Amino acid sequence: MKIDIITIFPNFFNEFLTTSKIKHAIEDGRVTIQIHDLRDYTDLKGGKIDDTPYGGGAGMLMIFPPFYKLLQQLRTEDTYTIFLSPQGTVFNQQIATHFRDTKKHLILICGHYEGIDERVLNFVDEEISIGDYVLTGGEIPAMVITDAIVRLLPGVINEASYIDDSHQQGLLKYPQYTKPETFEGYAVPEVLRSGHHENIRKWRLYMSLKKTYMKRPDLIAKKNLNKEETKLLNEIKKEIESK
Repeated sequence: MKIDIITIFPNFFNEFLTTSKIKHAIEDGRVTIQIHDLRDYTDLKGGKIDDTPYGGGAGMLMIFPPFYKLLQQLRTEDTYTIFLSPQGTVFNQQIATHFRDTKKHLILICGHYEGIDERVLNFVDEEISIGDYVLTGGEIPAMVITDAIVRLLPGVINEASYIDDSHQQGLLKYPQYTKPETFEGYAVPEVLRSGHHENIRKWRLYMSLKKTYMKRPDLIAKKNLNKEETKLLNEIKKEIESK
């Protein structure tokens, strides 16, 4: 996969690209990530890339020409261009997986100031938000989306490490424990020490459903539960109601 990130703060990404799994994914050739400084494509003095909005209003807008010039260079038939915006579709695990499976080349546009000239959106395939709040720019969302997608690429991490992640299957992840077995009276659940794989699977599914039902009932409402999950969820509801 190839990811191009357009920003006016390229140094923002220095640590991100040279740390942990992102660094290894780049070194192993799993992904190519390039950072493009929008200021390199403006004709205005001093690298100026913003101006006052027509019609008046507060703040400054990022001007259209630098985006146009850079996007003309970057876009190909395989390109999918994303503008990181609080007005966009809220990003989630399913979108990350969809992009992993269907996109070869992503362009992520980081806005700043009061916004961008609307004409830039003629070259955007989708607007994406990472939540219903406003940040000073798109750099943090660009890193969030890049990290979420890259960790799913084949060979970056073991598939078993993410297949049961929260949200990967539409549910929150079950509780996990490690050594020591007991400490100060706090013990690992007996079922996890039993070695009985089917009982462990059922316990994990039960706990995953319970966590999701209690913390994120909206996810339960969206998920198409199978027969086993429906039965367990009914047991969970009875357990909670009896307390």
